[in-house]
Amino acid sequence: MDKAPDNPLASVLAQDLRALLGKLKRRLREQAHSGDLTPSQVSVLLRLEKDGSATASQLARAEAMRPQSMAAVVAALEALNLVSGAPHPTDGRQTLLSLTELCRQRLREGRAARQDWLTRIIQARLSASEQAELATSVALLKRLADD
Repeated sequence: MDKAPDNPLASVLAQDLRALLGKLKRRLREQAHSGDLTPSQVSVLLRLEKDGSATASQLARAEAMRPQSMAAVVAALEALNLVSGAPHPTDGRQTLLSLTELCRQRLREGRAARQDWLTRIIQARLSASEQAELATSVALLKRLADD
C-alpha cells in the first residue's frame, strides 16, 4: 500500500482543492436550472450526448447500473421528453435511445448560463492581475487532471 505523502502543504492543498471544487460545482449546477433531475438522470443524458444513441442495456452497463434501475431512469427521462426511443436498425427487439431536441436545447442553455455566471463572477470579483493568476492556476489544474 502506498503511504501518504510527507509533504504537509500538498496534503492541505489537496484537501482545500477538493472542498473548493465541490463548492464551485454546486454553484455552477445552481446556474443551470436543471430542475429536479437526479444525478443518474443527468449522467445518462450526458452519456447520450457524448457517445450518441444507445440501448438501455448499453447505458446500464456504461453507468454500472442494474437494467431495472436504468429502465426507471429512462422512463422518467422519456416522460420529461428529454429522450426518445426508436427501433434499433439491426435488432428490432431493442430500442435505441437518443436525446430529444428539447433536451439538446436545455443542455445548451444550461451551459450558457453556467458560462455567463462564471464569466460575470470572474470579472466582478477579480482584478486584471488576479485574472492572470487564475489563468496560471487553471493551467496548473489542467496538468493535475491530465493523464
